[in-house]
Amino acid sequence: MEENQLMESGVSELNSNAFFIDPVRILNRSYTRFRVSPSTYYSRFFDSLNSAQSPKASEDSRKGKRKRKKKKIQSLNEREQIADRRHQEVKPFLLKAHEALLKATDLLKVLRNLRNDGCAVGECKELSQESSELSFMDLGGVWQAPLCEIVLNYQQDDKTLQNGGSPLAQSIEQKVTPVFNNLVANEGSYDIEAELFNHKYIIPKRSCFYMCDMQQIDSLIPAGSDCGFNLIVIDPPWENGSARQKVRYPTLPNRYFLSLPVKQLCHTSGALVALWVTNREKLRDFVENDLFPKWGVTYAASFYWLKVKANGMLTGELDLFHHRPYECLLLGYCGRKDTHSGNSTRLNPIPDNRVFISVPGDYSRKPPIGELLLDYVPGSMPARCVELFAREMIAGWTSWGNEPLHFQDSRYFAESIDFKEVPGGLQYHLTFWRDLGQSLNLIVDVIVNDFELTTGKVRTLVSLRC
Repeated sequence: MEENQLMESGVSELNSNAFFIDPVRILNRSYTRFRVSPSTYYSRFFDSLNSAQSPKASEDSRKGKRKRKKKKIQSLNEREQIADRRHQEVKPFLLKAHEALLKATDLLKVLRNLRNDGCAVGECKELSQESSELSFMDLGGVWQAPLCEIVLNYQQDDKTLQNGGSPLAQSIEQKVTPVFNNLVANEGSYDIEAELFNHKYIIPKRSCFYMCDMQQIDSLIPAGSDCGFNLIVIDPPWENGSARQKVRYPTLPNRYFLSLPVKQLCHTSGALVALWVTNREKLRDFVENDLFPKWGVTYAASFYWLKVKANGMLTGELDLFHHRPYECLLLGYCGRKDTHSGNSTRLNPIPDNRVFISVPGDYSRKPPIGELLLDYVPGSMPARCVELFAREMIAGWTSWGNEPLHFQDSRYFAESIDFKEVPGGLQYHLTFWRDLGQSLNLIVDVIVNDFELTTGKVRTLVSLRC
């Protein structure tokens, strides 16, 4: 049951308050011609030792390490004591969610294979340490930045033959537009490839990005509040010792985020604001007493992202004070009208302490959790969604920040299987692959990315596993 849910949507319900998610499957619903490569997304926690160990063996190994190296127990200061109380309050929910995952044996089998999922033999990519990436922050800071242009390549099928034949040819239509301080949009129903300084980037269907620093964020404010956003996800580059050590991305002092125009970005019917925070009590205190009041956000609930390895075990000890294997997503409402006025949309109450579990991707890369929040978003559907300080893009979303194209680099993607015209249409196509898997004593997963009823053309992702 859990396995089928995961294959279909990328989300599997473990119990009433916990979910397991596969970010790659969720992200790939944004693409047709390309797909996020699992082997490049899951760049950590899939080494052979961790994957081969059973959960019990891994736990015994950690216990052995703790016995060999005992640390002195230090007394906690007042702020640390408050943080520990928060941890003890949420700990039962985290343990219950993790226990539900370990009991889902079919799901654990899928989990161990996520990194190779959908890869044909020899296709799984490895990120080269030597490959260079554009530094958008450096590029955007030079005086020539306004002159930098990105080329969008729209691939268009010529008209098909009237007798139902294949397209005669594919034509490329190019659009050149400034990449900085400009809303760059792909309004089409297919993902496109873009070029910038000999680097290629994949832009999802029906998505847009605005690349600039905080000084220009006011350009993102809509002309009218009825054009504002219903869902605002924010992942600020908080000051963090770990991030500084890894030199992954620059951080900003907390006070800088007070100037974010969250209230002005809200839709006239209000917005659900989702803010990623670390487990530092100093930061939680700042958000509750300074940041949310400044933004006009009323706190509603907390969700927790629990991180696991390929074998289902936690990425670290749950009670380890400074490196706990979970992060918090604070949820609140901004700009909603008085519920007693009759003008406010009735919403489902947000459940507190909800847990979603996944294997982490690259450092600082958060899982796409927008779909888990849609039931609590005010206003009509489809919701208008924006991510601030985004480092990747999603179909239907606006991505703002100084590097929204970071994870859109083509090296994180593989090309999807081409359109296949199959006699008998979709059902024939699905039956063909599953019969092939049965003859080889393999399980075949077929994900349909796109299907045209008029022509019978099918675009799928196919993976084989034992």
